[in-house]
This record gives sequence, C-alpha cells and structure tokens, in this order.
Amino acid sequence: MHFTSERRLDDGVVEREFTLGGIPGFLWTPAGASASAPVPLILLGHPNLGLRRMYPRLVGRARHSAAEGFATATIELPGSGDRPRLPELEEARGELRRVMRAGEPVGEEIIDSVVLPLVERAVPEWRAALDALLALPEIGGPVAYSGGVISIGVRLAVVEPRIVAAGLFAGSLVPRATFDEARQVTIPLHVLLQWDDEGNDRQAALDLFDAFGSEEKSLHANMGGHTGVPPWAGDDASRFFARHLS
Repeated sequence: MHFTSERRLDDGVVEREFTLGGIPGFLWTPAGASASAPVPLILLGHPNLGLRRMYPRLVGRARHSAAEGFATATIELPGSGDRPRLPELEEARGELRRVMRAGEPVGEEIIDSVVLPLVERAVPEWRAALDALLALPEIGGPVAYSGGVISIGVRLAVVEPRIVAAGLFAGSLVPRATFDEARQVTIPLHVLLQWDDEGNDRQAALDLFDAFGSEEKSLHANMGGHTGVPPWAGDDASRFFARHLS
C-alpha cells in the first residue's frame, strides 16, 4: 500500500488516497485513531461508476462513520474509473443496456455475464486491501462491509472470516449463484431496500433477503427510487454497526 496524498477534513477526519498494486483507493480515519487507540474498519462498497464520481457520497458515509469512531476504506472496482477497461465486461454491459432500452426481460445469462466476472476479480482485491489496511497500526478491527455491489458483499461475507457484519444495499442484478452463496452467509446483516427503485427487481431483492442464512438479519425498506434514500437510513445503519463493531 502506497499513500499518495493526505489531508485533514474540516471535522478532523484524516483522508488518505492510496494505491495497492495499481488499484486506487481511499482511507478515512477518525481524528483520534492511533497505534495506541486503533479503531474498527468498515469497507465501503459502491456501484461501478468510478471513485471520482462516487466521491461525494463516499466521503459523506465516511464522515458519518468517523463520528461513530470507525475508519472506512474503499477501492476502485475492476474496469471502473481510471482502471483499464475489461472488454468482456464492457460487452456484457452494452448488451444489458440494449435489452433494457428495448424493454426486454433481463435474462439470467446477461446478469451472470455482467456481475460474476466483476465479483471474481473484485473480491480478491478487496481481501488484499483488507490485509494491507489491518497492517496499519491505527486500524485494529473488527471489520464490516457496507454497500454494493450486493453480489460482491455476499461473496465477501462467505469467504472473508474477518468481516463480522454487513450492511448491504439491495437491488443490484443478482445472479443465481449469489442466491446459493447467500444461504451460506451467517454474519449479522442490515439490508436497505428502496421500494420503488425503477432500475432493480424488487422481488429478486426480497427473495435474496429470504435466502440469507443469518440468524440476525433485518430488512429496511423505504418508499422512493434509487436516489431517494431518506437521511435517517444512515442513522439506522450506524446503530447496526455500533452494535457489532464497538
């Protein structure tokens, strides 16, 4: 992990940009984080729109978490932002856009081609980032995952024992393989669903929630579209992470 910049935000949160094997990322730590007072960590998932485009939302989530005493970190997804494009993903996304513009049903083959290659590439990168982050003296764990792409979050919840809780944003295109993996998830879950999300399949989100094997899982559904998440939804998530990370 190579840090490329550092600045202190107006609320005292320390923001550092880094690269890890050529992968860009951000780390935000509360003002009081130190080797003598290490803090828990939340990995911030996000849709594959690029870190620069997502930055305002990500830094907002990071500040909210820092106020609770948690560090947060995120990395650029494969094929997004300034990273090299992946021809197979670009082709699959183009076909998805064509089908959606035509008003045709999105079949399982298209969903698999759009999501599964991303999961296969992204999850090892997230795990490598976690190795590097937990080696920092001011980061002590435990660790949680928060956000999307939901299939990435599900895979991490299955394969990464250091993640003890997850807050997932429901609604992404969900491959059948993700439903199978969801039955293996046992960590506590907090799932956020926008009821009127025009670009996602509500029933698939409900079916995935039902499939999770966790004894503690809660579904928080709010009226409104994809960008209509109410401000108090973050407070609910904060209480969830406080229970499992503090």
